[in-house]
Amino acid sequence: MPEPVLQQAAADMLDWNGSGMSVMEMSHRGKEFIGICEQAETDLRELLAIPDHFKVLFMQGGGLAENAIVPLNLSGGGAMDFVLTGSWSQKSQKEAAKFGTARVAATAQADGFTTLPAPATWHMGADSRYVHICSNETIHGVEFHELPDLKALGCDAPLVVDFSSHVASRSVDWSRVGLAFGGAQKNLGPAGLTLVIVREDLMGHALSHCPSAFDYQLVADNQSMYNTPPTYSIYVAGLVFQWLKKHGGIAAMEQRNIAKAQLLYDFLDNSSLYVNKVAKDCRSRMNVPFFLRDESRNDAFLAGAKAANLLQLKGHKSVGGMRASIYNAMPLEGVQALVAYMREFEKTQA
Repeated sequence: MPEPVLQQAAADMLDWNGSGMSVMEMSHRGKEFIGICEQAETDLRELLAIPDHFKVLFMQGGGLAENAIVPLNLSGGGAMDFVLTGSWSQKSQKEAAKFGTARVAATAQADGFTTLPAPATWHMGADSRYVHICSNETIHGVEFHELPDLKALGCDAPLVVDFSSHVASRSVDWSRVGLAFGGAQKNLGPAGLTLVIVREDLMGHALSHCPSAFDYQLVADNQSMYNTPPTYSIYVAGLVFQWLKKHGGIAAMEQRNIAKAQLLYDFLDNSSLYVNKVAKDCRSRMNVPFFLRDESRNDAFLAGAKAANLLQLKGHKSVGGMRASIYNAMPLEGVQALVAYMREFEKTQA
């Protein structure tokens, strides 16, 4: 989270804008919170250049819940195609299989999820209701730097994008997207808020057993307030949107993220102690996994990092190694500090 956002939230905690209430105490149907919510959507639409024919939904349940909610709304009980590029897309395909036929259009599992399957090699059925990708895999550190153009591949199905871990870190080509969803907790705000941006023509087709609170059409018709929304998370996300606008918007943030990632990858590529296994053309700008060539030194590395106030560097238990997550709020100075520590640690191991 950006520090100025946390400071503003702290200042507002007991009394938001002289209302005498904390945002936590507001009715979601009161004018105060409705104003907060409307401003948040306005700022988000401006930041991400969201076209008018897309609806912005503020929901709950995170990305894992959307793995079920998307097929409940879009599958029609039919076939869906999934491109498997890591743990999160695997989870999405497994969950969707409960609501229809969840096919594998392509997979990078044979490469240990260190590459992305070329879109020209994807096998998508003519009956596909949608094609799902995770555009940034946090655990394996692979990222689609360009969204696939399904129409150019001869596929008329809409593209569904799980962009949980890099939303607002770069621009989005909405002409290639039918629906995008993501949990807010990486780049947009605190956990609890789930963002869904869906093309209007894809709504209104929910399965009959879809819970009402998860029906995109009902949620949109009620301005995301059919169910009580995660009010405080929306408020803090709104502060993040304002912070992003103040710092140059998405274009400026993308350049910052490129610079941060390049600094770290350049160091890794020239190191004799550390290695990143992801193909250079699909390395994530948000999540940088790396390994010590001698893994017996892992504990010493993590202990030294903690002493240097560099935290949460241990890799996911499913892949091991290390992982540096350098989301929007991480300043360049933070990456510089990490590289300086890694360089010094490498010297001591020579």
